Amino acid sequence: MTDLNQDWQQRKNSAVPNGIGITCDFYAERALNAELWDVTGRRYIDFAAGIAVANTGHCHPRIIQAIRNQLDAFTHTAFQVAPYGSYVQLAEHINRLTPGSHAKKTAFFTTGAEALENAVKIARAATGRTGIIAFSGAFHGRTFMGMALTGKVAPYKQDFGPLPAEVYHIPFPNSLDGVTIQDSLKALDMLFKADISPKRVAAIVIEPVQGEGGFNVAPPELMQALRQRCDEHGMLLIVDEVQTGFARTGKMFAIEHSDIVPDLITMAKSLAGGMPLSGVCGRAELMDAAPRGSLGGTYGGNPLAVAAALAVLDVIEDEGLIARANTLGRRLRDSLTACRHPRIVDIRGLGAMVAAEFRHPDGRPDPDTASRIQRRALERGLVLLTCGAYGNVIRFLFPLTIPDGVLDEGLAILMDAMADPA
Repeated sequence: MTDLNQDWQQRKNSAVPNGIGITCDFYAERALNAELWDVTGRRYIDFAAGIAVANTGHCHPRIIQAIRNQLDAFTHTAFQVAPYGSYVQLAEHINRLTPGSHAKKTAFFTTGAEALENAVKIARAATGRTGIIAFSGAFHGRTFMGMALTGKVAPYKQDFGPLPAEVYHIPFPNSLDGVTIQDSLKALDMLFKADISPKRVAAIVIEPVQGEGGFNVAPPELMQALRQRCDEHGMLLIVDEVQTGFARTGKMFAIEHSDIVPDLITMAKSLAGGMPLSGVCGRAELMDAAPRGSLGGTYGGNPLAVAAALAVLDVIEDEGLIARANTLGRRLRDSLTACRHPRIVDIRGLGAMVAAEFRHPDGRPDPDTASRIQRRALERGLVLLTCGAYGNVIRFLFPLTIPDGVLDEGLAILMDAMADPA
């Protein structure tokens, strides 16, 4: 690190708790589209996009202008105190965009974890049941219900118990580990026999593509089977689109790849182009089940974030980012395939939500190779993220607005980092 970055790092170590993990060894000073500059002026290409927040790129001029326009009006009233039309306008837009022609309603919050918490509240209020089923490898946040839903102990759950009760996990399909769709469904049926009656289950919660879990794609057959089980037993299906939503997977929402309609959808991250905003959209009668005053929050649906979100949706449509995601994803897949790295055992994902998994020749996860490639890429000016239960997966989340030349430059750095044996 340079002296300026080292200075900030030393100050961070004194002022910020160790529990906040940090990927990069530099401190950002400015950003534009798919590029970052640190406090020394060094440029980096961003293949992380703030963990899938900047699908529309950093500082998109239309989004910045929308925020500035709102700044001139007001920054906060609390929607529950003095409401404003932009919140309603955004809810109407989300209701139109989400799958299904049924009547829907949307409530806005601040973080993805908060959206999941409220989706569980809504499901329990609507069904009169308490049980929640999630999946191994899932990530749903760091709040207490979020941790309970998350299917990974370290670092998210350890030392923080006890967690909320009546949350159960079943295996997520994974061909590399020999877990089939039928294994998952058998585990669900066994859960109903051994631990909780389906008549006590309020909802099943699933990511259509696992985020922190390693970009494992939920097979359409699994999603359709879960929809059938939910219909059969009166359970709700909650789809967590916090990381997958808003064009990332080559559809507006990843669940569209499965040809089913969920009961509730949670969203956040790229919804507002970097501003903190999340939401829950669902069937109107379910959303209305929670009593008056039980939903919301002081900052939920903040007017600056809502203005940004309305601009984000316009940018996605006007710039064709859904199609762009598919084009970018194909180019990335082609590059990863062509490099023929001996430790890559799987290249997977949907649209521009792509990951490469690394394993030893004997099948053991290989987090060291993934970490080494990430480190070498950063040294060369490319920001990458790892994920997966063992940290042996590199995930790619560049902005969907990334210029072709910057993408090519980033891919060249990636190939160089992957070729470096050191």
